[in-house]
Amino acid sequence: MTMDPALVHQLVRAIEQKDLSTAAHTWRVVLYTRAMMEAAGFDHDSIHAGTYAAALHDVGKLDLPTAILQKPGKLTEEEFEAIKLHPVAGYARMVSHDIEDQPVLDLIRFHHERWDGLGYPYGLAGDDIPIGARYFAVIDTFDALTSVRPYREKIGERAAEEAIAILEDGSGTRYWVEAVDAFKSLYREGMLDFILHYFNDDVPVPEFHHQRIEQEERLRRRSG
Repeated sequence: MTMDPALVHQLVRAIEQKDLSTAAHTWRVVLYTRAMMEAAGFDHDSIHAGTYAAALHDVGKLDLPTAILQKPGKLTEEEFEAIKLHPVAGYARMVSHDIEDQPVLDLIRFHHERWDGLGYPYGLAGDDIPIGARYFAVIDTFDALTSVRPYREKIGERAAEEAIAILEDGSGTRYWVEAVDAFKSLYREGMLDFILHYFNDDVPVPEFHHQRIEQEERLRRRSG
């Protein structure tokens, strides 16, 4: 079975109710993913699959205790080990819904793998990591570094620039070089500015839809 929009909506709403910070993160990474895929020239069906995968990448957190997800302090080693299982839990949940869309399953399952093989949960490296997960690792990290979280209440004015520097430093080790370069190019060209506006906000979906129209117009001008 391929992705059903109603199922996506149901699961995203469940994530929102479980953890508000994860919900806001979800909508931002959806927009980052669309921006990258559109700029790279992916076809319509691939972009739809990519955005569904981005929306559901943390669906495995539905199986984690809320106390861990919303903990304001540093996680214990045991708690972090539990967090590291969420890609496996997310994959299992999607399989239980008879989802067979491989790009979606791959991103959910492998988005915390690292180019150098030091990621989790499987320790995949290099070309063994599906390409969607390679791109998404960059997006996920950037948003984590530029948004308010339960353990971080404020973001500095230079958070985005500092996040880009961290991605550059990890290019070729933690992250795939091509993914870092593609994301950095969009950032430098101002194509991500409207998403960055929502560093810390719980923004309603209709407002994101309005911003999507603006993003599509900017991308058309860029490609033209």
